[in-house]
Amino acid sequence: MATFGERIANFFGGTDTETQEGLKGLFVNELKDIYYAEKQAIDALGEQADAATTDEVRNAFLQHQEETRNQVARLEQVFSSIGVDSEEGSCDAIDGLVDDAQRLVSNTDTGSLTRDAGLIIAGQKIEHHEIASYGSVVTLAQVLGYQQAARLLEQTLNEEKNADKKLTILAESFVNSRASSEDNASSSRNDDDADDFNKWGVVNPDGTRYDDPSRNSNATGTTYSSNASTPLAGTSGV
Repeated sequence: MATFGERIANFFGGTDTETQEGLKGLFVNELKDIYYAEKQAIDALGEQADAATTDEVRNAFLQHQEETRNQVARLEQVFSSIGVDSEEGSCDAIDGLVDDAQRLVSNTDTGSLTRDAGLIIAGQKIEHHEIASYGSVVTLAQVLGYQQAARLLEQTLNEEKNADKKLTILAESFVNSRASSEDNASSSRNDDDADDFNKWGVVNPDGTRYDDPSRNSNATGTTYSSNASTPLAGTSGV
């Protein structure tokens, strides 16, 4: 019977067929679970975009939804490259994360920046799960010698990392600080102030309300920094 060291040597030498088959089965099962998770994410991203308050957050989710559709197609290429039919597995983790996001929407006010801050948190939880999942299958593909699959999966891994960074930048740029200001304003308003506040509808990216006549002097579509009232050049979105 081969020692553990010999089995390691045989494995990396490509002669340990038993371990190779075991790792291939693990790899395929992980791909199936990711395939399922990405399809669930497409629906979840649409729901999160619909629930978002600002165009910046809404566009971030819509852009990543389209990116995720491409990632699903890329996974189908991975399946084809190793001679396996595309098939969905299951993933309790993504099911739980999607449920958490839906609960967050239910527990926050429509039109509030607090909801946007929460949606970013929920979105990043999903991204972190996907980053871990793709990192694992990239390694397995490399160990198994599936070079085309490894390249395709690494492309998606980099996209997931970039999506996570975009959400971080979005949160730090204006959402979190303005959500905090929103909470402070809410706690100090009297009933008359609340009526005036609600009258103007939902919040704009600069913290004012849509159709607020006091905004007439500001150009629309301007993005504001989190710590200053001076508008920054550029369009909304990430």
